[in-house]
Amino acid sequence: MGLFSALMGNVGAVSQNEVRKNYGTLLTANEEIEMGFKLIRDTFIFTNKRLIVVDVQGLTGSKTEYVSIAYKAISRFSVETAGTFDLDAELKIWVSSETIPSIRKKFNKSVNVFEVQKVLAHHVLG
Repeated sequence: MGLFSALMGNVGAVSQNEVRKNYGTLLTANEEIEMGFKLIRDTFIFTNKRLIVVDVQGLTGSKTEYVSIAYKAISRFSVETAGTFDLDAELKIWVSSETIPSIRKKFNKSVNVFEVQKVLAHHVLG
């Protein structure tokens, strides 16, 4: 768990207790939260079994989609860093053999997208 402990200093990281309090009802038996990242309104939850993307939708944020992706279903992912005039970095995730990314999320400067990518790589490649 050293990798996850080291990443908890990330500004965009959310404590396991906070993630468990807000999203614990999504977990299956024997599933443990390892780390969570908060975007502006959305949350990435890494468990020991899958990636859960909490996608808050609409202007009022009253509609929420919970996307669950088994790590073995992720075929590839990419990180695009922010440029000089572009303040956002982007993470793209492809599931199975799709030709366009299933998940496409922009990260503001408060979230180190490389740390999110590192946790994702640990689960997908490990």
